[in-house]
Amino acid sequence: MPWKTMDVREQRVRFVVAALRRERSLSSLCREFGISRPTGRLWVERYRAGGVEAIAERSRRPLHSPQQTAPEVEGRVIELRLRYPDWGARKLQVLLEQCGTRLPASTIHRILLRHQLVRPEDRHRPAPRRFERAAPNELWQMDFKGPKSWHQPIGPLSILDDHSRYVIALEAVGSTQAEPVRVRLEHAFQECGLPEAMLMDHGVPWWSWAGPQAATTGLALWLIKQGIRLCWSGIGHPQTQGKVERFHGALERALTRRGLRGHAPQQWLDRYRWEHNHLRPHEALGMQTPASRWRPSERRYDPNPPRWQYPEGAWVLKVDCQGKLEIADTKWRIGRALAGEWVQILPVEQRLQVYYCNTLIRELDPAIQRSTIVERWIPAQNPRP
Repeated sequence: MPWKTMDVREQRVRFVVAALRRERSLSSLCREFGISRPTGRLWVERYRAGGVEAIAERSRRPLHSPQQTAPEVEGRVIELRLRYPDWGARKLQVLLEQCGTRLPASTIHRILLRHQLVRPEDRHRPAPRRFERAAPNELWQMDFKGPKSWHQPIGPLSILDDHSRYVIALEAVGSTQAEPVRVRLEHAFQECGLPEAMLMDHGVPWWSWAGPQAATTGLALWLIKQGIRLCWSGIGHPQTQGKVERFHGALERALTRRGLRGHAPQQWLDRYRWEHNHLRPHEALGMQTPASRWRPSERRYDPNPPRWQYPEGAWVLKVDCQGKLEIADTKWRIGRALAGEWVQILPVEQRLQVYYCNTLIRELDPAIQRSTIVERWIPAQNPRP
């Protein structure tokens, strides 16, 4: 995988693991990852200080804003906005200049945002640049639609190909329980093959916040066993799954304006899925249909995949029936979903990284007796013993 297409935290974890285990010189690693030596040293220092959590992408917003607009000037902007609520920043800029106050339109807009004086339709402009995977089946997005305009408390389950916007599945599951979702996924895999990766939110049944079992569900582990990389959207950032969210918006409008028209719910969804894939031109695809850009995956589904083979000589342990690992007379909670499974332990200085198959799921710090959940699971490239 090219580094530029890799998740930021994934890139940093791989870098510090290689650097701290001295797999190559720092200079060669920095060249390979496309970063400077000072940046490489900074990542290593942050990891040593706080582990995986410490090397996450940090906000670039300054702690202090010494040049922030004076309160009295902000007051004039707010007063004008309330007087002319349909005027935007550029129009207000002209009026302010006539009163002797010079402000960039961008500054005026930020003031309006701070005081919640911008309507939603003014905020959400079309993105100037669209991001998509280079080929079909590199990434599938999966989510449940909300219940609005739907006859059940749980909306339909949608699985959508990131590259082509092709809807792999659109199912009235009626439940977020793991088993019915797994059945639908098996049908999709049998019909369309396996994706390289899947993107979901932090919701059931593929994610759990239930105490020590957080982040580890049976459905997620089943997907990992199929060799599928799991990706997670940012918490509180549904735009990460923008394509499936936009599809749900179009689906909701269709339900509101058309209704079911006497069709059974699943029959209506099947007809709409065919229409979306084969008939409806998509602006983001140059007015092509999703079906014209999509093809089945060559990776075939195996209902009984062979046991994962860890690298020869790796430190491998079995999770006990309570979902715990015993290391040096200390028991660590890993998650009941992993009970009976084998995991690899990778020492990185004083910390221990826990991999299930090829995915980093936990980081243990024996010095302070802390077990950290890796909320955005990171696939490894054959972590070395």
